Amino acid sequence: MPDSHEVSRRDFATVVMAFVGALIGALVGLPAIGYLLSPALKVQKSEARVALGLLDSYPEGVPTLFSFTRTKINGWEKTVNSYGVFVLRKGNDVKVLSNICTHLSCRVSWQEAQQRYHCPCHDATYDINGGIIKGPQPRPMDEYPATVEDGSIFVTFTGG
Repeated sequence: MPDSHEVSRRDFATVVMAFVGALIGALVGLPAIGYLLSPALKVQKSEARVALGLLDSYPEGVPTLFSFTRTKINGWEKTVNSYGVFVLRKGNDVKVLSNICTHLSCRVSWQEAQQRYHCPCHDATYDINGGIIKGPQPRPMDEYPATVEDGSIFVTFTGG
């Protein structure tokens, strides 16, 4: 028989207490760490389907501003942002354009007399369909995919 090592009572008690302490620490610590890290690991859905109301509530051929808010949760921080889109109705078809200028993200407004969108920041102008008339903007106004279902307009919003 090989030589057996005798374990003293003190060494046995030290090993058992260390094991029990580590087990209790893991049972308490791991859920606490999971609770603290879980908001950072959640995936925020950045695409949403937004209802814009009834098709009949929008006049034909006139861009109409529709404003809405979206709540975004980033970890422990909760923010509410407001957004706006212009809805242009042509019969039963709709075109939904962002009200944000593509140059420096200023808000554009519809000017009925001139039949154009105007950005006050750098005098950028767009036509009724969002195309560039003049100004420093790099591209036309952003368009969102929209559908008409049962007389209501829905847009797939991909912003913040």
